[in-house]
Amino acid sequence: MEAKGSIVVSAGGTGGHLFPAESLAHELIARGWEVQLFTDKRATRFADRFPASELHVVASGTPSGKDPFKLMSAGFSILKGLVQSRSLMKSIMPKVVIGFGGYPTVPPLISAHGLCPTIIHEQNAVMGRANKLLSKRVTAIAGGFLQAEGEHADKIVVTGNPVRPAVLEAAKAPYDAPDGDSALNVVVFGGSQGASFFSQIMPSAFAGLPHGLRERLVVTHQARPEDEVGAKIAYEEAGINAKVELFFPDLPSRIAKAHLVIARSGASTVTEIGAIGRPTIFVPYPHALDHDQAANAAQMKEAGGALVRGEHELSVEAMTIELKALLGDPVKLRTMAKAAHAAGKRDAASLLADLAEAMAEGQTIGSFKGAHA
Repeated sequence: MEAKGSIVVSAGGTGGHLFPAESLAHELIARGWEVQLFTDKRATRFADRFPASELHVVASGTPSGKDPFKLMSAGFSILKGLVQSRSLMKSIMPKVVIGFGGYPTVPPLISAHGLCPTIIHEQNAVMGRANKLLSKRVTAIAGGFLQAEGEHADKIVVTGNPVRPAVLEAAKAPYDAPDGDSALNVVVFGGSQGASFFSQIMPSAFAGLPHGLRERLVVTHQARPEDEVGAKIAYEEAGINAKVELFFPDLPSRIAKAHLVIARSGASTVTEIGAIGRPTIFVPYPHALDHDQAANAAQMKEAGGALVRGEHELSVEAMTIELKALLGDPVKLRTMAKAAHAAGKRDAASLLADLAEAMAEGQTIGSFKGAHA
């Protein structure tokens, strides 16, 4: 069957940007569209499972800091990406272009301006820098945790964050609270790039648990490359059953089996844990711009599905106290899991695909919002 046309999806090369883009791509392909991906070279580790007919790596840079040479280099890279993107857009002639954040989305979205409708999707509760830059130019803004208020309220459609098919499959598994002497499955991760903080404190925090809890632990721990060996040794010396890897391709299924999750609170992480419905201790990245991770985690905390703790609060001893209280209370864990699942959104990919199709067909953002009010 001939495709309805081409839709370009653009995303920065981290999991937080690519995972919701991947979910939308699956939905659009199922509806008969061809999807092409614009990204940067970091995305190559995810490229084998991204369902795009073509993957285009375009030049880009992140203009941050005060170093004039780095700023100039980033500017030149973005200009190069603009030239590449303009040529590709004229060849592809997409019906709509959708950006999922990160500076690699800037050249494709600017190049598509005036050629076809454009949409940015903001996963976080606070808009990122690249999306802020693009927000005045685009046709519509889809919000994950972002609400329809403020300067661009007329453009914002609250869709939630799309989750991958693997997450939707994992979400089918009911929460199985621990009881008796059964294993205690705990998943520790810091987003697609890991978190050194967890590698530094979690082995010792687990080691401080009472013997009856410690011997039941089965830990999945995602570590950064520079922390992997050290974390493995620390767990081994503590006598804790732990699997430490740089990346777990089956992370959604591991989260589904978890009795407790300990994680950063990037938008994709909060969204996927909510969709699956698991009790969590969120430790927001303290240096996140605009404190977007804290804002993301706050919504799950308010729903009753998570605890939120700042790094400055969490010594090894403090984390051990948190772990002991939760792992020793299956009723509390079950209540949190139920609340997290109730707060999770599992239809965001469908809603965002509806928006993309409406824009591709020439519908205005006002009429779309009116029809979906």
